[in-house]
Amino acid sequence: MREADLYRADPYLTEATARVAALTENGGIVPDRSLFYPQGGGQPGDSGELLWEGGRIPIVTAVKGADGSVVLVPAETAALPPVGAELRQTLDWERRYRHMRIHTALHLLSVVIPLPVTGGQIGSEKGRLDFDMPEPPEDPAALEAELNALIARALPVTEDWITDEDLAANPGLVKTMSVAPPTGQGRVRLIRIGAGSDQVDLQPCGGTHVARTGEIGRVAIGKIEKKGRQNRRVSLVLVD
Repeated sequence: MREADLYRADPYLTEATARVAALTENGGIVPDRSLFYPQGGGQPGDSGELLWEGGRIPIVTAVKGADGSVVLVPAETAALPPVGAELRQTLDWERRYRHMRIHTALHLLSVVIPLPVTGGQIGSEKGRLDFDMPEPPEDPAALEAELNALIARALPVTEDWITDEDLAANPGLVKTMSVAPPTGQGRVRLIRIGAGSDQVDLQPCGGTHVARTGEIGRVAIGKIEKKGRQNRRVSLVLVD
């Protein structure tokens, strides 16, 4: 983890200072440390606001720069802060927190449907995973009940790190067929749900998650759609 990745060090942090390290040709703002999660892994980039002496600007999303930096995309290109300016970063916390709840719920969906994942998307109201699933599930209501039972156990959600070599030696950790875990930095972040005999999931992931599954709240399984010869898309929504 880079020290500049505030969103990963503490996903519950809603405000933080930074300095403008650079401005991109397209009007993006590169902070020296980012509170905003950059779009990736099916999770949208964070939105919020930047404030500096003499200026304020809304941020609509964040993306990854070519050099691994985070680029904040403003709603408008006028009145950008100068390089070196001190910033106050403020998240749209309600939106981020819903992403955290949905993202963690999707990890649990991959537990109750133990099939290879071929795609996924996270939103603030709902999310979905695509599975290598030739036949539809026989009892979606039973899957929903099992998913909500896992959530209700309030299992801890923690992170570990392993080396690229360890991941290569344990390919079973990777559930996603469409998105490869980020390697080449020497180590890979794992998200663990549960601990010891209560562990239910362990997989590489760079996104933001809740601290305990109980924070997700109750969910409902929505549409199950056929996508191609063997793929099926399973959607879930936050109920409360």
